[in-house]
Amino acid sequence: MTQRVSFRDLPALDKLLSSEAFKPLLAAYGHQLVSQQARLILEDLRQNIQQNKALVIDLRSPHLSLDFAQLTARALQKKTQSQLRPVFNLTGVVLHTNLGRALLPEVAIEAVVEAMREPMNLEYDLASGGRGDRDDLIEELLCELTGAEAATVVNNNAAAVLLMLNSLAAEREVVVSRGELVEIGGAFRIPDIMKRAYVNLVEVGTTNRTHAHDYEQAIADNTAMLMKVHCSNYEINGFTKEVSVAEVAAIAKQHGLACTVDLGSGTLVDLRQWGLPAEVTVRQTIEAGADIVTFSGDKLLGGPQAGLIVGRADLIAKIKKNPLKRALRVGKITLAALEPVLQLYRSPELLAERLTTLRLFTRSPDALKQSAANLQQTLQQWVGPEFRVTVEAMMSQIGSGAMPVELLPSYGLAMRYVGEGRPGRHLLALEKRLRRLSKPVIGRIADDTLLLDMRCLERHQEAEFLAQLQQDLTRV
Repeated sequence: MTQRVSFRDLPALDKLLSSEAFKPLLAAYGHQLVSQQARLILEDLRQNIQQNKALVIDLRSPHLSLDFAQLTARALQKKTQSQLRPVFNLTGVVLHTNLGRALLPEVAIEAVVEAMREPMNLEYDLASGGRGDRDDLIEELLCELTGAEAATVVNNNAAAVLLMLNSLAAEREVVVSRGELVEIGGAFRIPDIMKRAYVNLVEVGTTNRTHAHDYEQAIADNTAMLMKVHCSNYEINGFTKEVSVAEVAAIAKQHGLACTVDLGSGTLVDLRQWGLPAEVTVRQTIEAGADIVTFSGDKLLGGPQAGLIVGRADLIAKIKKNPLKRALRVGKITLAALEPVLQLYRSPELLAERLTTLRLFTRSPDALKQSAANLQQTLQQWVGPEFRVTVEAMMSQIGSGAMPVELLPSYGLAMRYVGEGRPGRHLLALEKRLRRLSKPVIGRIADDTLLLDMRCLERHQEAEFLAQLQQDLTRV
């Protein structure tokens, strides 16, 4: 309500800050931040008075200091809220790049917390008392799991490819099938990475067919390596031909060249044992003859963001001597998370229970259907009569370029607009409303329906989801 007030009704900043109502704010946020925010609110009030606009506070209230403190507290809470916030991932995409990809298992979370609290032997050799190599913390474990001779780690797989190329083929030629020149997330393309690594790309074959003789005919005096790139972002069907890693490795060996493989979302185990689609493992790639394999830590492996490079010891040593290695290396937090994730792979029979990513992949449709049923009634009440909420079968995706055409049977909640008019803007408004909850809910719109896939909402999160909807309903 517009009040007839003047500038003289505005409280003095010093008086506000010295009031009892402001003492908790000063203790929580400090004098500088509280005074800055209070000053901004006073300035807004001053401008509103000047422009004869409605005020957000009654300047003649007998409890003005308390009212002003509450207004300042709300503003400070919003101002200091972290920009990196937890969300409910109900998109149906397990490894969602925009939502942080793989969720870490509890053992990794505990290790990260300890690493943040305590000094660690990151580059300290406890046996000799001298300087150590941070790669030593995970190299033996990686070699055991992959069959490689040596290993190193950088901050993501794009960095691994960049470092590998620059270390082993700078100013020389690298032969790649035209059908494997993929574009990965964020418009980063293999040819662009190769250019930044100062290597000369030699394309062979066609988009859909490449033969062994294409590699043979491309080899010249300046050729450094033959490279294969796993097409994890797409799949070509029909009249196709691809040369296997074993064939390329044999050609490379015959000519004294290195055979390298960018495996992308490389997995360490055969996923078929859990009823998932087949995906070539890092060990299989090494056994096929690859000299170097690069892959991600935060995709099918289920760990933190990292780029892993494994292979021949002499080539790994050369990679580690590159000055770029220091620029691309990981810190103790990443290593603290990576080691316990790798340790889980030593007990494959327990992996589906302990590795969060695999657990989400293998959740049964019946369990997901029950989760959706548990939420249906409250969600229907929350969305209102203009929408109909139903439990429906749907298909989840693994995500992040891993197995792009493979889908996982799932269940979730489907919300359809049943009011008057076209559904488009109403669905967008509902999607926005879900994103504005205290813990944002991220779904997806398809075929005039807003879908909430239950795959990534585990049982212990159902209560939190329900409580949030019920709390929001009480505010209405």
